[in-house]
Amino acid sequence: MLKSELSPGRAPWLDVGPSGGTLGGILSMKKPVPSRRSFLKSGLAGIIAAGTAPQFFPAHLFGAQAPSKKVTLGCIGVGAHGFAVNLKQFLQEDDCQVVAVCDVFASRRAKACKAVDEHYGATGCADIADFRNLLARSDIDVAVISTPDHWHVPMAQLALAAGKKVFCEKPTLTIAEGRELAEAVAKRNAVFATGLEDRSVIQYYKMAEVVRNGGIGKLQRIKVGLPTKPVVPREEPAPVPSDLDYEMWLGPAPFRPYSPTLTDAQVWRQIRDFSGGSLTDWGAHLIDTAQVANFSENSSPVAVTGKGIIPPNVMNTVPHTYELTYTYANGVVLEVTSSEPSIRFEGTEGWVGNTKWLGRLEASNLEVYRKTYDPATSRMWRMRPREHRDFLDCIRNGQPPMYTAEALHRLSTTLHLGAIAMELGRPLQWDPKAEKFDDARANALRSRARRDDWRRIAKG
Repeated sequence: MLKSELSPGRAPWLDVGPSGGTLGGILSMKKPVPSRRSFLKSGLAGIIAAGTAPQFFPAHLFGAQAPSKKVTLGCIGVGAHGFAVNLKQFLQEDDCQVVAVCDVFASRRAKACKAVDEHYGATGCADIADFRNLLARSDIDVAVISTPDHWHVPMAQLALAAGKKVFCEKPTLTIAEGRELAEAVAKRNAVFATGLEDRSVIQYYKMAEVVRNGGIGKLQRIKVGLPTKPVVPREEPAPVPSDLDYEMWLGPAPFRPYSPTLTDAQVWRQIRDFSGGSLTDWGAHLIDTAQVANFSENSSPVAVTGKGIIPPNVMNTVPHTYELTYTYANGVVLEVTSSEPSIRFEGTEGWVGNTKWLGRLEASNLEVYRKTYDPATSRMWRMRPREHRDFLDCIRNGQPPMYTAEALHRLSTTLHLGAIAMELGRPLQWDPKAEKFDDARANALRSRARRDDWRRIAKG
């Protein structure tokens, strides 16, 4: 139900441009739109919803646990995102404390430990080479997993088995792994949250709110653009740096010789053994918003078709450019192309969208963004704080996090459907309830074999 309509300039996050043609989220018209990386590095960045300051709760909510007791964290993977976003953001929260860091690079561990100790003004951060030793520590409540994609589910499962609460980056590597993880979390009634922010970013939240509440009439089509990532030249094998435990970096992935840039995120993300390219990386962001707006965040499309191009004689083994078309049970069509970050929702009574990450809100009628909805009747949930704060709040209050293991699985499944359709080069039908294709070869691609050699490495 429409509760009220804000007059121009009354909503603090609205910024109508000089032409009246765009609406600038929370961004000043005079400032450039930040990249997703710079936005994430800023931590609070001005978009965290009200109520995200550290929260403390009455003792009766925790039984014997005092409300002032800090949640202890062990951070596994402190490379670019793990250090600059996850570690630094958790350091800003007063009701948790990082007590250990782990990485396959010794230099990264040293850098992270130094940052932790400097932040707390102490020297107590543990430098741990093998993540299994971190999981074995009884003084650690939470495992924060910020590794390459192929490690997400195997490591999360081991953390759950060790009794840890888990904060894990997206996405999964396969459909089967996602289902295994969701079932493991449900079986243990464990606390698990995904490191994904979009449902707490005002631009994407507001678009989904408008669409779910009928602001553009009946939704018909969604168009998503994802960035085109680099083509990586082939490299000759090289000696493994003394700083790196390469066997542990490979972990469950198939063996391949080390090469100089392989462990850079811009490279391994383009190799299928470790990731799924921009489709599973950036797609986890914008396609999540697409599915939320379409009421399909707990399901998947029923059909997919697509084509992708992998350049010859390069390290890339996932499509560099691609076009995908998904169809949902309600008839809504989602078109995904490799271009630049963008999203557009088209309905029977108009459209909403934006271009670039955090781009200014656009619409056929900007007034749709000025409407507010009665929480009792709105078809969109209240916006939650950013994923780090939300996770800690859920530990305190016992509520499910913004992105559960099931939500991670459902979102990742949609991304994997597209990858499988491109690999086979033919249209596919998908049953979201049975989680099966109408195609035997496609069903076989729901899972992959895991390598176990890393298990024989002595814990260091």
